[in-house]
Amino acid sequence: MPDSENGESLGTVVVAGAANLAIALAKLVAGLLSSSSAMLSEAAHSAADTATEVVLFAAIRHGERPADPRHPLGHGRAAYLWAIVAACFTLVVGAGFSLTHGWHTITAGEDLGDIGVSYLVLAVSFAIESVSLWRALRQLRGEARRWRVSPGRLLHRTSDTMLKAVVLEDLAALIGIATAGVGLLLSQLTGSAVWDGVASIVIGLLLLGVALTLIRTNASLLIGQAAPRGLQEEIRGELAAQPEVEAVVELVTVMMGPGQVMVAAKVDFRDETSGERLELASDQVERRLTERFPEIRQVFLDPTPGRSTAKEA
Repeated sequence: MPDSENGESLGTVVVAGAANLAIALAKLVAGLLSSSSAMLSEAAHSAADTATEVVLFAAIRHGERPADPRHPLGHGRAAYLWAIVAACFTLVVGAGFSLTHGWHTITAGEDLGDIGVSYLVLAVSFAIESVSLWRALRQLRGEARRWRVSPGRLLHRTSDTMLKAVVLEDLAALIGIATAGVGLLLSQLTGSAVWDGVASIVIGLLLLGVALTLIRTNASLLIGQAAPRGLQEEIRGELAAQPEVEAVVELVTVMMGPGQVMVAAKVDFRDETSGERLELASDQVERRLTERFPEIRQVFLDPTPGRSTAKEA
């Protein structure tokens, strides 16, 4: 990932983490004062999000470490491993607490206390989460323009797991806040705590969906996912356009970290390119490729005769 994008993702994570920490404490106090299951679930939700941001911050820093003899391709994929750990934390702490506490409220009931402060905390939390989401969406739209795709498609395909986590968690937070508010209002109007428990379960299911989505996405990237098809086509076209290249026989791309791509290609160089000139041509092609695509960190070119040439031989 270019340094500017990495710094922007880091800033997005820091803003989201600070917001979630303040919100978690406020929701916890409000939940204890009101004895609301939905508010306590929202506190667990924000606490899980805070822990996620801390882990993602560590992942970004770890992924920036340069390659070494034991890790010749760098540490970029560590971000995906830590993102899975963070998603598991959300799954266990956030979703687990919300689902079990909500079910307990529905079956055993609860006596709501003063819920006025809960409405105030939810309103302030909604405003803070909106600011965090706005920053994340601004970064998403900027990257979407760079890749010439829609923000929705980029969110689905991006290798920037930090940005994806923040966007999904902030969206889930806003929906969760609205759900908690509706649950509290219905419980207040009907005098039944069941609605508060139902809101808690909805929040738990929401967290469950976000966590499973992030686990599946990061597992695919950790295993070794190819670069987006559009980027592959651009890389192939750039290779084929080089004056030293006759044809691109085979192209393989792998995401090595957020915004980090490895390229391996079997290239049919022109017949007059051989020996020392072949080494020079390979070096020039690699340099042009990395200049054109800054996200490419490693390039491996294998001089290979084209299929027609191989058949003639």
